[in-house]
Amino acid sequence: MSTQTRNFSAGKPSSAAETDLGRATLMREIAELGDWFHNIDLLGVPTAPHHFLGDFPNVKWKHIESAISKDLTGATVLDIGCNGGFYSIQMKRRGADRVLGIDVDDRYLNQARFAARTLGLEIEFERRSVYEVASLPDRFDFVIFMGVLYHLRYPLFALDNVIKKIAPGGSMLFQTMLRGSDEVLLWEKNYHFWNKEIFEAPEFPRMYFVENCYANDYTNWWIPNRACAEAMLRSSGLDILYHPESETWLCSPSTSQRDGRYVLDLELSGSL
Repeated sequence: MSTQTRNFSAGKPSSAAETDLGRATLMREIAELGDWFHNIDLLGVPTAPHHFLGDFPNVKWKHIESAISKDLTGATVLDIGCNGGFYSIQMKRRGADRVLGIDVDDRYLNQARFAARTLGLEIEFERRSVYEVASLPDRFDFVIFMGVLYHLRYPLFALDNVIKKIAPGGSMLFQTMLRGSDEVLLWEKNYHFWNKEIFEAPEFPRMYFVENCYANDYTNWWIPNRACAEAMLRSSGLDILYHPESETWLCSPSTSQRDGRYVLDLELSGSL
């Protein structure tokens, strides 16, 4: 990556990108950071203009943003699987006091740091797995858990861990890839052992296991249908507040604790 100093000081992005030389320099530095999965507008220069999903993640954000307060003054935000930092940037722009983005991919983290620095935004980024969020000392008013679940070998374990990082009165923005039926039906609380028909219904909550590879990505392990995604959220003790987009939910904890103990801790101790 170039070490050339550019006048993109914190809080006041310069107009360097408006000149041909400034734009060329910015485009080169973006390219030096490798392929971007988040298409972010950096002073008029897009980071992933040829993304196979179009203007991603903005194509999702335009459906989601109305579910989030435009004024996050004083709020703290944890962005899990932050990638190139698109959602962290959006939350900081809404006035969040502290935004922490975590990821396990150093390429994405370097891109995120570069994007925040270029835009003059103070955002923290660190290398940390979703399985390690429990070691974070703080809880957060807003947790973003988007585009991660289906990349995990142990998705429900991770979801139960993430919930422990939501502060009282806080909420979580959750998104996952979905496959299979997008219909949601009302199911009985219990079924007889010999009732096998429910498992043949495409609308029944189900998760597809990918043994080898899907979409050229070996980290795509588990992909739920819509009913399964919503059932997992409820099972982890979350209330679904809003479903602004086909793969995205805004949730808040309701029964994630029982007698003062989290669902995950009860399960691991054999007490659930």
